[in-house]
Amino acid sequence: PDMECYTADKNNENLIRTIGLRGDGLSGPLPKEIGLLTSLEWMNIHTNDLEGTIPTEIGLLTSVSWLDIRASNLKGTIPTEIGHLTELVYLNLAVN
Repeated sequence: PDMECYTADKNNENLIRTIGLRGDGLSGPLPKEIGLLTSLEWMNIHTNDLEGTIPTEIGLLTSVSWLDIRASNLKGTIPTEIGHLTELVYLNLAVN
């Protein structure tokens, strides 16, 4: 699979900054624990077989500037909490 995960060390903490899991056959729901990745700046998980909705906890990713979840089989409405992503410059939720 095409998996990428980059970290940066800040104050001796190993923080996840980037996740790339595009087209990797991910399945199941996008976990609400995604909101714990508060240092995440870039996430590309498009073209997977996820299920359910985008969790409201996505709004806790206030450092994210790139979010691509297109073509991942998600359902429901876009959570209003996405409006909390003030660093966001690219968002793609198409074909869900």
